[in-house]
Amino acid sequence: MLVRLVKMEFKPEEVANFEILFNEVKEKIRGFEGCEFLELLKGSEQSSVFFTHSHWTSAEALEKYRKSDLFTSTWAKTKVLFNAKPEAWSVEKFVTLQ
Repeated sequence: MLVRLVKMEFKPEEVANFEILFNEVKEKIRGFEGCEFLELLKGSEQSSVFFTHSHWTSAEALEKYRKSDLFTSTWAKTKVLFNAKPEAWSVEKFVTLQ
């Protein structure tokens, strides 16, 4: 399993627009083949900073999503709202305590 973390900082006046956009596509992203988990996190001290946290069955599944029409169209609408360059990491679970 691959875990994907993406940090996004938005222009303060665009936060509401991003929230609307995410709500429109979240079920489609979660339903994409290979996506096993999706959540959106919002900064507790910086309300214009968000993180997506998703789990993918493989790097290939994530790459297929990143080349999809869904990602391309969503990213095009999202990136114009940014206040800073996004950061992304693909990681594997190493230790989990529950």
